[in-house]
Amino acid sequence: MSDGTTERIVRPRVRTTIERLRQTAGNHLPGDLLEDQVRRLGILFGVCAGLWIFGLLMDAIVVPRITGRPMPAWAPMLDVAGIVVSAAVFGYERYIGGNCHAKIDVALGYMLWNAAAIAVLSTSRLPAIQPYQLSWTTVVILTSAMMIPATPAKMLFASAVAASMDPIAVAMAHLFGGPVSSPGNMVLAFLPNYACAAIAVVPSYALTHIGHRFDQAQRFGSYELIELLGHGAMGEVWRAKHRLLARPAAIKLIRPEVLGAGSDGEHRTVLHRFEREAQATASLSSPHTIRVFDFGAAQDGRFYYVMEFLHGRDLETLVQEFGPMPADRALYLLRQVCHSLAEAHARGMVHRDIKPANICVCRAGLDYDVVKVLDFGLVKLGAVNATLAGDQMISGTPAFMAPEVIAGGGAVDGRADIYAIGGVAYYLLTGQLVFEADSAIQMLGHHLHTPPVPPSQRTELPVTRAIDDLVLACLEKDPRRRPQDARELLRMVRSCMTDAWDVDAAKRWWDLHLPELSGAFERDAMAGGAALLRVAS
Repeated sequence: MSDGTTERIVRPRVRTTIERLRQTAGNHLPGDLLEDQVRRLGILFGVCAGLWIFGLLMDAIVVPRITGRPMPAWAPMLDVAGIVVSAAVFGYERYIGGNCHAKIDVALGYMLWNAAAIAVLSTSRLPAIQPYQLSWTTVVILTSAMMIPATPAKMLFASAVAASMDPIAVAMAHLFGGPVSSPGNMVLAFLPNYACAAIAVVPSYALTHIGHRFDQAQRFGSYELIELLGHGAMGEVWRAKHRLLARPAAIKLIRPEVLGAGSDGEHRTVLHRFEREAQATASLSSPHTIRVFDFGAAQDGRFYYVMEFLHGRDLETLVQEFGPMPADRALYLLRQVCHSLAEAHARGMVHRDIKPANICVCRAGLDYDVVKVLDFGLVKLGAVNATLAGDQMISGTPAFMAPEVIAGGGAVDGRADIYAIGGVAYYLLTGQLVFEADSAIQMLGHHLHTPPVPPSQRTELPVTRAIDDLVLACLEKDPRRRPQDARELLRMVRSCMTDAWDVDAAKRWWDLHLPELSGAFERDAMAGGAALLRVAS
């Protein structure tokens, strides 16, 4: 959840999984596409209401004046009934909640009602029915087939019944003594109805095919994409949900060329490496490392990994929104960052891209200011080369890149992460980068040659000499003069900490500055509990 992007914070809707499983089970379309199609039914009903209004004007005013013969008295009344029924169905579909299947059935019933009403109106033309003269029923059938997301079987049955309304009306008129056209004319007149009923299956099959393709494209393992949160140079981050569990997640999609995969052979090699590294990342158990639930390769070749969904802000966004932090809070957060990286370094892992955008401060249960280190999906095992073999591009973010990474030509270990932590600490304390530059090249040059200014000289907030020394030790050009791993840095951070910032202070800050996230846990928990109780009952 990084790549220099600012992700939007979206609360998961706990009801989504349970309600959509009930709502879409057994249907030919995925839940999101089905809901979208059902919402569009209001367009169909609105158009039909307009046509009935047009019919009322024709039957009550236009036709009598042009022909000089009044229409049967029941014709305008049927037009009015059509307007009322159309308005009622429109209101139900648009404003009344309910199961999508029920709304589709109502839409099919409305199609049959329209066909029946048209058939009744058509009896006023007997015996003037001519061969190949299309009935308005054909329009009803084809329009409904294009708008109603019914299964092909349902659509075929409903269309066949609708096509039969004209001959049924003729038969009823004959029983009551009405005139009847010749049998040959009747067959030729109503044959298009049944042809359209057969054609009506085609849009349903097409929508089913699109639905299956959409469903496959939106599914990654057991997870389904919901909403794009952000995108950057590496790929995209999506909000997702598990298809069976009421658990939100975030999925990061990574283009294979970013990892050096070009040919099919390279793609398989990179996939194997990605799998090995993702498994290593998932083995990390620090509470301050983001949890990885799943990983793999999508059908379009993109790599993905599934992470826990966080309620909070990344440090870059937090500082941009609220300014630099008091030293006590900065140390409180840095201690958790070091805790995460200490475990990774102990396992021989190098993160390689520590920066404020890759560190999230969130609300977790009843705890506040909980740090989660992100983007472990591209972690490297052991000492690694400073360049990517596929494209010879330096890996990392220039503003937080260690000098040995920039210089290249040698192995890079966890001390590069220590340098980046120094840059993060500097940013938290001052709200500024260690070095300001107009281009990436200038920035890299500063990291190689320019001594950093102590953070206390670039902020109005109090920063002690001990904290200055800590940050500058991390920013040493020579990796041998830095803390040698995150465990050593963790001890140094703890020695500078006081009790001025704790869980209670963090809660007060969140209640004041981020109340919408501060109360998210209780609302989500209550919603989830209510949903589970409904299922259990």
